[in-house]
Amino acid sequence: MNDKKNDSIPDDYINVIYGEDVKPFTSYPIIFTKYLFNRFGLQKNSKLLDLGCGRGEFLNGFIGAGVSGYGIDFTDAAIEFCPDANIKQADIENNGLPYPDNYFDVVFSKSVIEHFHNPDIMVKEVFRCLKPGGLAIILAPSWEYNHRIYFEDYTHRTPFMMPSLNDILLIHGFDMVNVEFFKQLPILWGGFYWLLNPLSVLTRYLIPRVFSKNFKWVRFSKEIMLLSTAVKPIK
Repeated sequence: MNDKKNDSIPDDYINVIYGEDVKPFTSYPIIFTKYLFNRFGLQKNSKLLDLGCGRGEFLNGFIGAGVSGYGIDFTDAAIEFCPDANIKQADIENNGLPYPDNYFDVVFSKSVIEHFHNPDIMVKEVFRCLKPGGLAIILAPSWEYNHRIYFEDYTHRTPFMMPSLNDILLIHGFDMVNVEFFKQLPILWGGFYWLLNPLSVLTRYLIPRVFSKNFKWVRFSKEIMLLSTAVKPIK
């Protein structure tokens, strides 16, 4: 394998763009990972890989829920912030995932696949490393709702819409594929959804984006994600 690192994104990307002084840690990763853990019936002590773990806050959340946590990224930022995980540094797009076949019960990835020049490589590797019956949970910004700001992050490479994220998972062998729009607003994840989601929709269309900086309700009513799940078939 070629051990050359991908030079397209600087090693210090995480510290510069996502440093604590720029984006302080919040309680959201714990709330979000608990939601995913319960919604998708994840099991304690299962092996979970956070692919593109960044600083490791989501991986910390999963570990707190009881999984055996593994993380991989092109930087080593998570080693400091996520001491209870097995962290590896690797250039996935050039060298693949440094794990054996059929190794993980769950592979989770949030806001990573859109950074790949060739996202097929990532999906193939996720499929390879998952155990038969294993679950992939992959999130990406929805191009449909984020196209005006998508390239504010200059490291974004491949936009995704609901059909394209669905198709790339199907093409590479996954079963039980589901892709849905997802808002990063915990108040909408429970019984208040039907009451408050219409207000979120109105916010998206009526409130200027300038208010997104100071109001999370406004920001995440506009910046809608795609949440996909897929299962590796048992043969």
